[in-house]
Amino acid sequence: MSHEPAPLSRQQALRLVEGAYLAATTGLIWLALYYLPVGGALFRLSLPLPLALLQLRRGGRAGVEALLLAVLLLTALMGPVRGPLLLFPYGLLSLWLGWSWIKKLSWWISWGVGIVLGTFGFLVRLVVLSLLVGENLWVLITRAGAGLLDRFVSLLNLPVSPDLFEVQLMALALVVVQEVVYVLSLHALAYWIFPRLGSSLPRPPKLLQGLVALDPL
Repeated sequence: MSHEPAPLSRQQALRLVEGAYLAATTGLIWLALYYLPVGGALFRLSLPLPLALLQLRRGGRAGVEALLLAVLLLTALMGPVRGPLLLFPYGLLSLWLGWSWIKKLSWWISWGVGIVLGTFGFLVRLVVLSLLVGENLWVLITRAGAGLLDRFVSLLNLPVSPDLFEVQLMALALVVVQEVVYVLSLHALAYWIFPRLGSSLPRPPKLLQGLVALDPL
């Protein structure tokens, strides 16, 4: 007696097809970010959006499955270290933003938690890449923080010299500020683009409407 699998429903088929397509899109953007010499800023901005869109269209489970598929694909193509790095912070951000937009959470919540996830993911990626290249890449950020502090002290003509702790704090502040701008940019791009694709986001708070109240792209 044969036991044939039940045919997929239309919704299940669409979820599988869209999940595979958007997982492949995410993988291609990650490969482009690594290997193409131009367009890095654009690739970084677009990287979490396909899976966040998938969650809005097909639910959180579809987003998790597509992220795992993208990680497996990239692990096969790039190795067991660079492939899973997609999770930090881009994969985590895509899951969080998609879930928070499904739940219609306030931008302050999705933005705030996104900043924490982005900062954590950036630091994890920095540690892993430092191990890969055999050099402490945090030193580069520390130098940028030291240079910024020196300019600030010179501009105000202060009779002080920043110590190591203050330089480290400034370096961490640079990372946090970068994530503040990055996660807000993700919100703005999704708010402009997703309605054209049949998915909507919660409206931005009044304090942020002046930054994102532009015509859709």
